[in-house]
Amino acid sequence: MTTKPRVVSGGEAQGPASTLARARAHYDRKEWARAYELLSGTARENELASEDLERLAWSAALVGRDEEMLAAFERLYHASLHANECLRAARAAFWSGFRLGALGEPSRASAWLLRAQHLVERHGEDCAVRGYLLLPAAHRHLVAGDYAAASTLSAEAGSIGERFGEAELIALARNLQGRALLRQGEAEAGLALIDESMLTATSGDISPIVTGLLYCAAISECQRVHALDRAREWTAALAAWCDAQPQLVTFTGACLVHRAEILQLGGAWGESIEQAERVARGQKPQAVADACYQRAEILRLRGELAEAEEAYRSASQAGRDPQPGLALLRLAQGRVDVALSAIRRTIAAGRDPFERTRLLPSFVEILLAAGEIEEARAASVELESIAARFDIEVLSAMAAHARGAVLLAGGDAQGALEPLRYAFAVWQRLGAPYLAARLRVALGRACQALGDGEGAALELVAAREIFARLGAAPDLATLDANGKRESPGKEHGLSARELQVLRLVATGKTNRAIAEELCLSEKTVDRHVSNIFTKVNVTSRAAATAFAYEHRLV
Repeated sequence: MTTKPRVVSGGEAQGPASTLARARAHYDRKEWARAYELLSGTARENELASEDLERLAWSAALVGRDEEMLAAFERLYHASLHANECLRAARAAFWSGFRLGALGEPSRASAWLLRAQHLVERHGEDCAVRGYLLLPAAHRHLVAGDYAAASTLSAEAGSIGERFGEAELIALARNLQGRALLRQGEAEAGLALIDESMLTATSGDISPIVTGLLYCAAISECQRVHALDRAREWTAALAAWCDAQPQLVTFTGACLVHRAEILQLGGAWGESIEQAERVARGQKPQAVADACYQRAEILRLRGELAEAEEAYRSASQAGRDPQPGLALLRLAQGRVDVALSAIRRTIAAGRDPFERTRLLPSFVEILLAAGEIEEARAASVELESIAARFDIEVLSAMAAHARGAVLLAGGDAQGALEPLRYAFAVWQRLGAPYLAARLRVALGRACQALGDGEGAALELVAAREIFARLGAAPDLATLDANGKRESPGKEHGLSARELQVLRLVATGKTNRAIAEELCLSEKTVDRHVSNIFTKVNVTSRAAATAFAYEHRLV
């Protein structure tokens, strides 16, 4: 029975054929929500051709409707089988299994992938789908740590893609092989393959869903291995791609988180937190968890510690490990022992070298605050070893920063200068003002220890200006606590040194940490704290801190 078109005012026919034509036009214009609405409405009342079922599946995927996407692919699978289109059915089965795997449903994913495999075997001849089916296996090897097997399988998948002219398969395979090579220590070759896959992504010649997958995989991997120049470049490209598709839902959460991370690095903290807060609760759980963590980081750096703690807890509840940020929050609260216990536990559980590079700088910082110089030295040596293995500039800068900090804490100010200057130069070139300012503080302290007052002043004044511009309240408080503003102290009978000690007490530092920072013995600091209590008539560190804030000494 043929459905007769309905005519509305103006003479325009309204029926399934007209609706499909409009749906296809919306799809071609990347208006995914409108395309999905029209296609799904038509599909409820009519049988769709295979091409329109594919459009329905992909538009559902792009507006974040996973169950509807899977239902459309299942319809496509059965329709293709009925039409004896074996390879089209195999592709539908592959994408169903691929997406289910990403959604954390391994049993259903395995069943669909096995269906695809059976159809490829029934086909009997080599085909592109066989290459696609190698990708999940390669990814499993990657996750399991068998990087050689992951590299071999993804390279084979890429070769199949080349034989059949499948640009999407080639790009996905190159990306996966690049990630495997990176984990094997072949940084240059691995990043080159990821770059190659990204050229395909930015060409506009492949499907939006594969484009988004490539963007997210490449950016995450570049951030993971600290290839920050690339991460910044691909994040800008992803942002432009997402902005050009206002109806896109899938990938926008990840894009906002990536933008927030890059903005934080560049010192745009206000914009960073705005991007993180735009990740709605309806987004994918991983994006929500990452956004909560990113928001917590900015709040911690600003000194909004209660709000930061709440955000770290939200990240944890959403499935994200809140370390090392939560340990650094405890350090900022003066709870050094708690911070050290948390970071030690996290470090002990980590085996992947790049995961350890994410933790080791914070581990060194917390160890030094606790006065554990030898353990901090061992951690910095491990970081240097990883940096030497992978030969990535940012990793080298992180290792140099840790080494310089340990040398400075151990009394070797002269030895600390070279690694600190190298790390500063890298972060300065990369446009990371906060990290560069922290290195300037360390350089200023090294200069002070070496008797170079003028050099110290130049570094510390520059650092203070950056902290003030960023709103880094805890760093400003610590920096000012080490200054020589004597006049407020004299008003209360405090010496310049006692004022320094009081300001550090107000930041939550222990006597041991203050001793390390001021190059004094812990016994001397104990005496200073006792004198402070007597002079300002208090009996606890909390009361001394309150006094300092009340009298604007910090």
